[in-house]
Amino acid sequence: MHLEAPGLAPGLQEAWPALPYEAWQDTCETVHLFTQVVGMVRMELSPPVNHWWHVALYLTSRGLTTSPIPYGGASLDLTFDFVADRLLFEVSDGRQAAVPLRPMPVAEFHRRVLGELAALGVEVKLPRGPAEVLHPIPFAEDDVHRSYDGDWVRRFWRTLLRTSAVLAGLRGQFLGKASPIHFFWGSFDLALTYFSGRRAPERPELDAIGREAYSHEVISFGFWPGGETFPKPAYYAYAAPVPPALATVRCDPPEAYWHPPLGEFLLEHEQLRQADDPARALRRFYLSAYEAAADAAGWDRERLERGAASLH
Repeated sequence: MHLEAPGLAPGLQEAWPALPYEAWQDTCETVHLFTQVVGMVRMELSPPVNHWWHVALYLTSRGLTTSPIPYGGASLDLTFDFVADRLLFEVSDGRQAAVPLRPMPVAEFHRRVLGELAALGVEVKLPRGPAEVLHPIPFAEDDVHRSYDGDWVRRFWRTLLRTSAVLAGLRGQFLGKASPIHFFWGSFDLALTYFSGRRAPERPELDAIGREAYSHEVISFGFWPGGETFPKPAYYAYAAPVPPALATVRCDPPEAYWHPPLGEFLLEHEQLRQADDPARALRRFYLSAYEAAADAAGWDRERLERGAASLH
């Protein structure tokens, strides 16, 4: 049976929608914290995986999900349905629950998520507050962040979907170890990471999260909606550790540039939207940044690549 949708919800019309950070900053900050609450449920209930892969969320055709989390003899998943503005709780025994996504304080969202989990018989103790944010407030006390505009959230999610499609096309060309295309709720970005296969030098200046994430040589690509440190949505590519010569390299398209404070290549979202074919331009950006970083770091590209990935 074919189910007809009643019509496109606001925010679903444009393939590469405008996403100026200042226009939805309050919603962005609130949803960032919503995803942290949900992501921490997965983190606390899932067995550890290298590079924190066990904590990330995954894109769906309606939003973001934890994917199935083992619990007792069943499994549980939590899914942000951004089309219908709700958070779904689904248990493999058929039970379901939901929390509406609407303007509400993080403290209320946190309380309702824990309440629904308890009603489903799921016991979990979350960290007291968020990670990787500049001004953390304990979840149970956060009445500051309370904005939710579904139109802007859907614009963001749709951009993640388009970005993911480009990354998926690239991932198939890489034969080495590669991460899933996943969403990290700490840094609030979509990411794909390639590995050279070599351990990286130890970096004692990093916290525990960073030390585990960068224990091996990597080149990462992704999309970030912006934040206080860089208030513009942008596509990024970086290597860790950073090869000294990388900052002097140019990559495609011409609008892309090296950002010294961040130590990565950036292509701003608004610049990409102006391209005749944004998906093709984004592919060029990721590929040229990868080639520059892999060559500068001395990666064995013949061993790691399926074949010369075309820029055209």
